Amino acid sequence: MKKYEIKKFNIGQLKGISQESIDEHLKLYEGYVKHTNLILDELNKKTERTYSDSEMQRRLGFEFGGMKNHELYFESLSDGAKEIDEGGELFRAIEEEWGSFEDWLVSFKSVAKTRGVGWAILYYDKSENRLINCWADEQHLGHFANATQILALDMWEHSFVFDYKPSGKGKYIEDFFENLNWSKIEDTYTSVSQ
Repeated sequence: MKKYEIKKFNIGQLKGISQESIDEHLKLYEGYVKHTNLILDELNKKTERTYSDSEMQRRLGFEFGGMKNHELYFESLSDGAKEIDEGGELFRAIEEEWGSFEDWLVSFKSVAKTRGVGWAILYYDKSENRLINCWADEQHLGHFANATQILALDMWEHSFVFDYKPSGKGKYIEDFFENLNWSKIEDTYTSVSQ
């Protein structure tokens, strides 16, 4: 059976987020890839499901979500910070949906401050040709069906507590946006919105 590969990311020095924090965070991502492969291998050995297999199937959503969410997160931090292209399609789509980029940013940051562990995510719903902000619990609960993730901000404490302490959640969110490579996010959007 084909295995999911651990992706490599070109993450340089970031504002506010230490290399040590990124290195530890990447180890967690590698664990999600490893466990996704382990569960799939185990489940594909069987034709009939036992109770424990059903629980493994349920766990697969968590591991797979952790793998894919982190890939989008780390990719958006790769190759250096680049501002959003104000003449680009993504910028126009954000302004169309929220009225202004600044209004979207306030909305997204508000989602990111949701209490609990999870992800703030910007989705593209192709069927309606619109963008939507969302909070997903843990890795896998609350994702929007049939919508594509464009931007994912990890709000699990492991993503910020090393550098910011629990009380520094807001500063982490601000620094995340200072470190984004918007050309990567624009590429993701363009690839699904055409």
